[in-house]
Amino acid sequence: PVSGEFFGRPEQFAATETLQFSFELFHGDTVFKPRDWAIKFSPTFSVPNYLDARENGVVNIDVRRGTNRTDWHASLEEAFGEVKLADLNANYDFVSVRAGIQPFVSDFRGFIFSDNNLGARVFGALDNNRVQFNGAYFSMREKDTNSGLNRFDTRHQNVYVANIFRQDFIRKGYTIQGSFHYNDDRRTVEFDRNGFLVRPALIGDARPHAVKVGYLGFTGDGHLGRLNLSHAYYFAFGHDEHNPIAGRRVDVRSHMAAAEASFDRDYLRFKSSFFFAQGDSNATDDRATGFDAIFDDPNFVGGQFSFWVRNGIRLTQTGVGLVQSNSLLPSLRSSKIQGQANFVNPGIFIYNAGVDVEVTQRAKAVFNVNYLRFHRTEPLELLLFQNRIRHDIGVDYSLGVAYRPFLINNFTLTFGAATLQTGRGFRDIFTDANRNCPPGVGDFCQPDVISPKKMLYNLFAQVKLVF
Repeated sequence: PVSGEFFGRPEQFAATETLQFSFELFHGDTVFKPRDWAIKFSPTFSVPNYLDARENGVVNIDVRRGTNRTDWHASLEEAFGEVKLADLNANYDFVSVRAGIQPFVSDFRGFIFSDNNLGARVFGALDNNRVQFNGAYFSMREKDTNSGLNRFDTRHQNVYVANIFRQDFIRKGYTIQGSFHYNDDRRTVEFDRNGFLVRPALIGDARPHAVKVGYLGFTGDGHLGRLNLSHAYYFAFGHDEHNPIAGRRVDVRSHMAAAEASFDRDYLRFKSSFFFAQGDSNATDDRATGFDAIFDDPNFVGGQFSFWVRNGIRLTQTGVGLVQSNSLLPSLRSSKIQGQANFVNPGIFIYNAGVDVEVTQRAKAVFNVNYLRFHRTEPLELLLFQNRIRHDIGVDYSLGVAYRPFLINNFTLTFGAATLQTGRGFRDIFTDANRNCPPGVGDFCQPDVISPKKMLYNLFAQVKLVF
């Protein structure tokens, strides 16, 4: 009673355990040259996946299922064969091909596509390994709703990626990359394992629609003297057959930019970052200018430790999320792993400052402070039927610790704590000043204004053990 939908009893406790067994066989003198062939097979099990919520309708659309859930899922996260097609010169430049379920990250920071999925990839090196290239095609598999692991049925989505890297560009230690992505996401209808509609998103007229969008990108990573520099720019173009928020076919034209600069001093790395994703200023016209990715998993502005990045924040009044887990983008899509990209969204500015501390050889601490702000709020105002939503999302404070007790990566402990000090725009979204007014009373009513929590918290711990 008298509590906002998001700020009623939102606490959740989750525990997951993932077991992966990897078997690999390869041939080649790999000290000096790429391997001749390889076979890898990695069965993966989520056992168990437990969630305990404090409200009904969270673990399943059927409120009779209660507030807790335990399930498991078996998957293949890697199952591929690889063969070298040719050595191109005496310095072991090569061309190889890999086919099957395989990991692939399309840029330095995972802004557009980062996934393990079924595909074929041609890759290799030129100019004495100063140039590397990839040409990849993925026939995307469905994802399990609760574990995020692969299922074995197709989701009728094709992804094409081509990129090329040039090392020691301008100066030694700095690498540039040019890339092209194409997302061919076809018309489908899909309900997730918990009974919620994820394709198409349950907003507007929920009409099945195809999304066909390309991305042109230029990125860089490395160091120029003592300055460590990482940057990215992407331009998205194409069309959405029937965007559910706009209620019509839209042509996509949107931009994204990111940059991080850092420098090292003894055991400290001081860094500052900026991220921008364009928003849509007119949610009902035939142009979609909000930026969205294909399947992002960004290692940026705090990554897994950040409250905004780690926690999927739902708009409980709708069938979409404000932001998805492991994403920077307020894309207003139903699900990152099962939904479709949505280019009618508010966009975002993120300003970051942080420091990484090598406390000992075993322990590393990561501190980050992010200020977040919507680029445009018109899509949110239309979606939520509000005449004013301000731009201020809030300030995200995070601390992460990675601990390697045996000085090897086979056993690592990761801890994180984050809080979001909510801004006025965030509170506008989750505040309902007229909830307690009878219909038609209007200005004569003095409602009990619901005051949402100004601080949100997240704690997590992760253990990784590799035999």
